[in-house]
Amino acid sequence: MKLDKKEILKSLETISVSGEGKNMVESGAVQNIMTFGDEVVVDLLLTTPALHIKKRAEVDVMKAIHEHVYQKAKVKVNIKVQAPEKQEIKGKAIPGIKNIIAVASGKGGVGKSTVTANLAVSLSKMGFKVGLLDADIYGPSMPIMFDVEAERPLSVNVDGKSKMKPVENYGVKLLSIGFFTKPNQAVIWRGPMAAKALNQMIFDAAWGELDFLLIDLPPGTGDIHLSIMQSMPITGAVVVSTPQNVALADAKKGVAMFQQETINVPVLGIVENMAYFTPEELPENKYYIFGKEGAKMLAEDLEVPFLGQIPLVQSIREAGDIGHPAALQDGTPLSEAFEKLTQNVVQETVERNSSLPPTEAIKITTMAGCSAVKK
Repeated sequence: MKLDKKEILKSLETISVSGEGKNMVESGAVQNIMTFGDEVVVDLLLTTPALHIKKRAEVDVMKAIHEHVYQKAKVKVNIKVQAPEKQEIKGKAIPGIKNIIAVASGKGGVGKSTVTANLAVSLSKMGFKVGLLDADIYGPSMPIMFDVEAERPLSVNVDGKSKMKPVENYGVKLLSIGFFTKPNQAVIWRGPMAAKALNQMIFDAAWGELDFLLIDLPPGTGDIHLSIMQSMPITGAVVVSTPQNVALADAKKGVAMFQQETINVPVLGIVENMAYFTPEELPENKYYIFGKEGAKMLAEDLEVPFLGQIPLVQSIREAGDIGHPAALQDGTPLSEAFEKLTQNVVQETVERNSSLPPTEAIKITTMAGCSAVKK
């Protein structure tokens, strides 16, 4: 059967291009169409580098041709990404740190800190040099999760300046406000004081050479988040949510915060924590206590990558409580789940760095902290 290029072109007009508000033909994404009997080759040029966008474009093209032109057509899609020119970082970069990843959640109680701790450990196991900043000022939990509650950062001399040496365990360098407060002491600080403490832990620390600095942000979207994004150029953000609607509504706001035009931090993806419950005695069983694949569907709706599912398992909680993250349990389903999640985060970071300019730090222009512009 000889396929008609005009029909193929018309079928591709039914596909919208992510983030452009135009169809694939109108946007200029379709560069060329070649037909050989029942074979079709479509050349696409995309401006969005994310792997999931490229995969979706390929699937959409094949589906459109099969539905509107010929069901048995053999379709091949060649995708080329035209990346924008890289720009110089504006904002205060930290010497020696290659990637700064913010881990956020729309609401508390979704396991954001647990995911961050295990992501850090998994990155270290993969051979990366990793640092972790516990920026959850009012609820610092990383010293417990890394079994270093009794430790205190030492002062070291770096190029004639006194710096804090992060506490290290499991191959992860760690700083937290929890190191500087008593266990029974509440941190009752206003925003500026909290921001000052964070800036000291960021810039007055001897982090050394790091492949990844993970930042465990407080829940929600507020002053601490703006202070962090004011202080340094964030490579990308990871948003953690559970599958139920209440958490998803807030996770959506978390993604929107990073994607706001005046902030413009790339969202590397969404993690679905407590995705399902698996009893220890029935490891093959899955019980969807909080709903099924809610965060996965949210990622698809928002057109951001879905990074993976972490089950609700008692040993994850126990591991965190005793300061031995579950990702250290080699050869277990939990370790494999965190390893897969980590691989996806690394992959999205590589994609982001190869195709997008570095993120700029932002400048707050109102006392309310609600408006921001690029420096």
